[in-house]
Amino acid sequence: MLLARLADVSRQVAADPSRTRKIEALASLFADARPEEAALVISYLAGRLPQGRLGVGWSVLKDRVRPADRPTLTVAETDTALTGLAQVAGAGALAERKRRVHDLMAAATGTEQEFLFRLLTGEVRQGALDAIALEAVAAAAGAAPADVRRAVMLDGSLPRVAGALLAEGPAVLGAFRLRVGRPVQPMLAHTAASVADAIQALGACCVEEKLDGIRIQVHRGGEEVRIHTRSLDDITARLPDVVASVRELAGDRFILDGEVIALDPSGRPLPFQDIASRVGSRTDVAAATAALPLSPVFFDILAVDGTDLLDLPGRERYVSLARLVPGPMRVRRVVVEDPDSVPQRSAAEDFLAATLDRGHEGVMVKALDAPYVAGRRGRSWLKVKPVHTLDLAVLAAEWGHGRRTGLLSNLHLGARAADGTFVMLGKTFKGLTDAMLRWQTDRLRELAVADDGFVVRVRPELVVEIAYDGLQRSSRYPAGVALRFARVVRHRPDKPAAEADTIERVLGEHP
Repeated sequence: MLLARLADVSRQVAADPSRTRKIEALASLFADARPEEAALVISYLAGRLPQGRLGVGWSVLKDRVRPADRPTLTVAETDTALTGLAQVAGAGALAERKRRVHDLMAAATGTEQEFLFRLLTGEVRQGALDAIALEAVAAAAGAAPADVRRAVMLDGSLPRVAGALLAEGPAVLGAFRLRVGRPVQPMLAHTAASVADAIQALGACCVEEKLDGIRIQVHRGGEEVRIHTRSLDDITARLPDVVASVRELAGDRFILDGEVIALDPSGRPLPFQDIASRVGSRTDVAAATAALPLSPVFFDILAVDGTDLLDLPGRERYVSLARLVPGPMRVRRVVVEDPDSVPQRSAAEDFLAATLDRGHEGVMVKALDAPYVAGRRGRSWLKVKPVHTLDLAVLAAEWGHGRRTGLLSNLHLGARAADGTFVMLGKTFKGLTDAMLRWQTDRLRELAVADDGFVVRVRPELVVEIAYDGLQRSSRYPAGVALRFARVVRHRPDKPAAEADTIERVLGEHP
């Protein structure tokens, strides 16, 4: 398959608001793809590179390359080129990466170059692509979407399932089963504004601590223990302390869902970044382990003793979890059997307050009768955590891609310093509706002082209200911190930049 065909469909899917037309376009694309190409096509459409990080940044991509006159570059050739790029290392690596990227871009048409640029910079955003692609694969293969969804849930990889399905037909879906040692996509949660709202929505439920750690899925088969992240990466070798803890459990064949956290001497959780740094350490794992021991905390169980528990209600899965995992390794929780009970609702609110006092980020409210729906952001798990807001000035904005082409999207945000300048705290494009994008593009053009084709720098006069979950340390920004999960609530044209929140307030509220 030519890369041009994929790039055209990517542009079409990004620009078309109709879910039905997106599915039709993707189904046609998958039907045209050879089975061995299906996994690559889906990965590229979702903006994921099978090779992982390539070490390609702006310094490699900034040089313009004359595009090819006609499309000849195939998806397979692109993959081969990117595999070679991923293997570049050592002295002269930057020059070699530039050479390889130049050669790849020279073989691509203008449309293909645009797609490759977005693919290499992580800017391919299609909007719920995985869910739409799943239905499109089902349509292309004549399979039931529910059967494809379950196969992906159990296998953890839509590209892998799609390749098998398009090659062998719907009958192959029955071969995908929950197996110890093969990670599955984790169950995800929606958000509720309050514990009361969550209880009203779910009925009988439990309220658990929401830990600010690294999500892990632990598989044990005999003495073999494997640990996977939320994105299904294998991090077993980096967590010998967690492996040792899991081996102390009485069972020898199970799958657990939980988080790893780190605690200070008083038992309070350490910042997420400390945990992420420890989990990311690959060189001297023993030294990293000694410097920052991690504690696994489990909240669900997917299988035990060869029995698949996914379809059991949450209350029954918890019984199995409690039999296997001792209390100190299980998440704290309270149960609300009767959502109309004032004492039980009050206990749930008190539990949230106590959880925050212990330094955790909020609570998860989970329906007691819900199955474990892997890979889905279902309505039976709801997270509740405090939301912080700030009024910040827009310092710059980046031109959008896909359906945001021609619009200023990703905002650079700054807090006011004592000398009247602004200190950048991060970027966000989240929370912006189409109407907000159009309005802010017009307004920021009026404030523009420079435009290099990618970033428009502006006079810091537009204030936006930003919701965020907290701060994290960051060497990229002058204050040494960055906003976590920032999203735009509204523009504040009524508020002058001189009244934007100060960096002192930001740092004071998050010591």
